[in-house]
Amino acid sequence: MTATATTVDEPEQLEPQAAPASRGAALVRRLVPAAAAALSGVLLYVSFPPRTLWWLALPAFAVFGWTLRGRSWKASLGLGYLFGLGFLLPLLVWTGVEVGPGPWIALVVVEAVYVALVGAGIGLVSRLPGWPVWAAAVWIAGEAARARAPFGGFPWGKIAFGQADGVFLPLAALGGTPVLGFAVVLCGFGLYELVRLAVEARGTRVLRRGAAAAALLSIAVPVVGALAARTLVSDKAEDGTATVALIQGNVPRAGLDFNSQRRAVLDHHVRETERLAAEVKAGKVARPQLVLWPENSSDIDPFANADARAVIDEAARAIGAPISVGGVVERDGKLYNEQILWDPVKGPQDTYDKRQIQPFGEYLPMRSLLGAINKDWTTMVRQDFSRGTEAGVFTMNGTSVGLVTCYEAAFDWAVRSTVTDGAQIISVPSNNATFDRSEMTYQQLAMSRVRAVEHSRTVTVPVTSGVSAVIMPDGRITQKTGMFVADSLVQKVPLRSSQTPATKLGIVPEMLLVLVAAGGLGWGAATVLRARRNTAAQR
Repeated sequence: MTATATTVDEPEQLEPQAAPASRGAALVRRLVPAAAAALSGVLLYVSFPPRTLWWLALPAFAVFGWTLRGRSWKASLGLGYLFGLGFLLPLLVWTGVEVGPGPWIALVVVEAVYVALVGAGIGLVSRLPGWPVWAAAVWIAGEAARARAPFGGFPWGKIAFGQADGVFLPLAALGGTPVLGFAVVLCGFGLYELVRLAVEARGTRVLRRGAAAAALLSIAVPVVGALAARTLVSDKAEDGTATVALIQGNVPRAGLDFNSQRRAVLDHHVRETERLAAEVKAGKVARPQLVLWPENSSDIDPFANADARAVIDEAARAIGAPISVGGVVERDGKLYNEQILWDPVKGPQDTYDKRQIQPFGEYLPMRSLLGAINKDWTTMVRQDFSRGTEAGVFTMNGTSVGLVTCYEAAFDWAVRSTVTDGAQIISVPSNNATFDRSEMTYQQLAMSRVRAVEHSRTVTVPVTSGVSAVIMPDGRITQKTGMFVADSLVQKVPLRSSQTPATKLGIVPEMLLVLVAAGGLGWGAATVLRARRNTAAQR
């Protein structure tokens, strides 16, 4: 009886002890992947400029792949969201520099949804043979969607934009930002798969050679492809050279009240241009053939204000070269963010109106709804800017200059259209004064470096408050300014007219990768459904 009693009592004594241990283990099993997903997102952020740690993108995606492989779509959705938060929260912190954390957090919360959906898709394809290929294609499909919606899209944080210093950069000339980004993500997932198979083989003493070969190719093909694509990268002049000048006039103070300083900002750019003209006259600096001012360098409409027109005329005559002036112009009751080609003798000759305007910065979506919620929100953008409709290419002293205004540099189509319209160099006039000394300037500068290689063009970046830079067609920065200083850059740059495969192909590589992603998702969904039917049949 005593032995029987002991046997009966033992489970009653063990159950309360085993249950907490079991619950604790389950909690750890959930928390570890969640923490790993968020931290790998942070690791991806660290790989972006101003740091030159581009290679950290590979372990970031390797760890992300580990968290997702073989999981349900619901778990992958959540892990993808955590990865997106870990990546985008620090990457986009500059959006709240002047307006507070509300808009920054709201933007990240929405943008991370795309990454969550990508995570769910990767989880779905992760059981397929050669899954790193399908998973990398799903990531690029997510970037394609994020670059288009909502409100015209927000491509900031494309993987390609973190690779300006990396070995994969030449792939931009082959297939643009989608192919460059695909190669990096594929390498990361391939790295995880190779490690996973090695660990598995160590335990089972059996190496699955086919899977290992596929994983090895996932790493080798992008690297070899990048090395081979170096033949597409050149800074040799094809149509001679041009001496260009970039003017950084600076602003009296940083912040959202930049527009209240409009006359002072214009005067700063006039003064810096005239200072450069004096150095040219003294023989200290080469005479520029064309001069590039930043976006918003004349927020006083020179077509409507005679005094603004007069001082720009004086600056153009002093330097003796055409100037591309960044102005805010009202025409037919509409407001435009406009570049104006200003001839030193004839005055304004041509214009380019910014086509990809920034939501919540240059126009307010759902204005009436937001006004009903909080009237103060509508005062941030009192009047919406209108979109331009045509690509901008100015002929400045015989040089064809493609214009991509600030935010437009993030959009593949906006940059490419200037090159297909004949641009021999590209100018990215920008105004970053509202973002103070944040990383935004360096992130945008990296985009311009990628664009230089993508289209094999010199890219000039005149910025109101810095960093302004001259970028060679091979992505090298040859000159740059500091931040919040008045300065100018003068350099002879190569003119080029040939088109890279990326320029010729345009959207084709991206659409092919989207189709690959769709095929993988379809196959993955069919595999899951088949497995469920088999399980149900066995029951």
